[in-house]
Amino acid sequence: MTAHPTDFIAPGATLGVLGGGQLGRMFAQAAQAAGYTVAVLEPDAHAPAAQVTPNHVRASYDDADALHQLARITAAVTIEFENVPAATLDWLDAHVQLAPHAPAVAVCQDRSAEKALFTRLGVACAPHAVIASEADARTAHIESLLPGILKTARLGYDGKGQMTVASAADLPAAWRALGGVTCVLERKLDLRQELSVILARGRDGQIVHLPPQQNLHRDGILFASFAPPSALEPALAQRAVQAAQAIARGLDYVGVLCVEFFVLDDGSLVANEMAPRPHNSGHHTLDSCDVSQFDLQVRALVGAPLVAPRQHSPAVMLNLLGDVWFDPSGQQREPDWAGVLALPGAHLHLYGKREPRRARKMGHLTFTAATTAQAAQAALQACSVLGLEPF
Repeated sequence: MTAHPTDFIAPGATLGVLGGGQLGRMFAQAAQAAGYTVAVLEPDAHAPAAQVTPNHVRASYDDADALHQLARITAAVTIEFENVPAATLDWLDAHVQLAPHAPAVAVCQDRSAEKALFTRLGVACAPHAVIASEADARTAHIESLLPGILKTARLGYDGKGQMTVASAADLPAAWRALGGVTCVLERKLDLRQELSVILARGRDGQIVHLPPQQNLHRDGILFASFAPPSALEPALAQRAVQAAQAIARGLDYVGVLCVEFFVLDDGSLVANEMAPRPHNSGHHTLDSCDVSQFDLQVRALVGAPLVAPRQHSPAVMLNLLGDVWFDPSGQQREPDWAGVLALPGAHLHLYGKREPRRARKMGHLTFTAATTAQAAQAALQACSVLGLEPF
């Protein structure tokens, strides 16, 4: 059910979010600060978002009764992760104001559809091929994509659902190891840096964006983000923003969208993937900007005016994974938060997850300063305090 572009949902209304993770938690906090009530649909009783709102519809994401309840009590609904069942999104799109809309999320759920969109819009992406069968894995043109990375078309995130493939002889076995599902094979590229652009688009087509940030990944999981990057050519930043805006328009997108890019050694820019929601790389905006990515998510959902965010402080964000809770011998212990908070410009955000596990996102740590270099210096000191490998 699409609202008229001028429709505005005033504070006091209830907003819904599908998913109870940390993104849902931070959305709920932003919505509550703006005067809205929040209801979360999430099966886990102790999920991060469920901890901060009394309106917890505890059920699976495809539970028909729960969806009817959510639609009855909310004026609009958003998502905090993209792998929501398609039927759920389709039903909600027909019965409540949903942002982003189901067709846009469907593209983001499927790497092959995502690559097809980039190609149709003229946005450069890595050379690739869809591998849907063992016969696809044995076609002659595959050689031009190797060495490459084989990724499941659906449900992959944080380095999961992908394998490096060195030769054509290895590809059929890799495809079977990933479950014999539809995959995308991408040629490995020589990267100079990784960027992301976060934007928000309203129902009226207005787009605002955050400055691009540089990202550093380890083992397929975001480790740190630098905003603004210490060395990013203005023309390259502009190209990234323009490509992200073209993608948002091509999807007729409503809400917050993140597009991740690779900058290659030759200076060219290629789109990697996108997320139809706030993104880990934008968490610094809670402390470095006058309008955070979660504020933008609320505004886009309720039809409020979208104002261009201003970054008042350079920032470096570090992800805090469950590994930080274990000493070198493997014994669990509480990290030295007092030591971290003694550092200049430190902003600690923990998500309320009860059980630390290796590679599990437990929180993040943002450092703000007068320059990115100064924020990075404090972040390096935090790495020392927490036992993290420096960047």
